[in-house]
Amino acid sequence: MTITTDKPLRADAQRNRSRIIDAARELIREKGLDATSMDEVAKRAGVGPGTLYRHFATKDELYDAAIQAWAETVNARADEALASSFDDRERLLNWLRTYVSLLTAHKGAAARITASLGDPGSAYATKCTTYLHANERVIAGLDSIRPTVDAMQMCRVVGGVAAVADQSELNAEAVEPLITVLADGFLEA
Repeated sequence: MTITTDKPLRADAQRNRSRIIDAARELIREKGLDATSMDEVAKRAGVGPGTLYRHFATKDELYDAAIQAWAETVNARADEALASSFDDRERLLNWLRTYVSLLTAHKGAAARITASLGDPGSAYATKCTTYLHANERVIAGLDSIRPTVDAMQMCRVVGGVAAVADQSELNAEAVEPLITVLADGFLEA
């Protein structure tokens, strides 16, 4: 568990923590979470293993901190999709493009997060909940969404497309027909 106190971190401890998080983000983007070791993160950050483990006891805790800004981005991007003046189909397509892009920003994240949906004990539960709530807001903001579509379904099916895109290293152009099919299936004719 990450060490938390009521006192703010000393300036040097905050710098170390930031360097660790930055190094983790870089390595996760380059190699994926599974292929990234805590030792590599410490080396890239220029800190000793003890310093790293004082801030993050597990790789999952480190991963959680490394993509925290991502959760804030998810909410902002859902709001942007809904705020546009496009019709429901285009607003949904914009959200689905964004959703796939966000899920694939960190190598291996799409499959991990999608597989963890509905598991409150998962190390990725916070991220899953963030996506679930974002999809709930998008669904509620679209008048022509099928009444049978729910946020968990949307998370799972779009997460599946994102996982395939991530693992197959598909570009946005190759993913576009897949999300178009999803959008058309989510909307009433």
